[in-house]
Amino acid sequence: MTIYNKIEDFASVLAANRPIIGLDFGDKTIGVAISDRRRCIATPKETIKRGRFAADLAALQGIILRDEVCGIILGLPIHMNGDEGVRCQKTRAFARNLVKNLGDNSGDSGDMPIGFWDERLSSRVADRAMIEADMSRAKRAELINHVAAGFILQSALDRLVYLAQEG
Repeated sequence: MTIYNKIEDFASVLAANRPIIGLDFGDKTIGVAISDRRRCIATPKETIKRGRFAADLAALQGIILRDEVCGIILGLPIHMNGDEGVRCQKTRAFARNLVKNLGDNSGDSGDMPIGFWDERLSSRVADRAMIEADMSRAKRAELINHVAAGFILQSALDRLVYLAQEG
């Protein structure tokens, strides 16, 4: 597994006709979204309640194997001024832990790339969309993480489509 800071580099190593997983990594939860095989549409799937890293890893491995995922987009919580703070450091550390552990234990996912995507305002956009859909506060709290993961992944997919049209 390799971590890519540039989406162009990430795109260049993706296997064809397999979905990408998008993650909204937080202190208490990991929001999960999956693309279709053509990588046009991101669908929010679930929220993993964080525990020990081994439990988080096992949950992600199950999803990756079940959905035949070929790459991971990890939302990077960059500050509005462009600086990276503590949450970015935690997210990058999580990615490094995935590199160390995911390839060893998940069979086919050993060459899976990890790419970062700027997730600024993804939770706010997700929350606003759910408010417009007239969801209750309790329902929004339940869904926010994987809906935000869907926005993160959809933004990355849109960029991948643009890159494919360019090249």
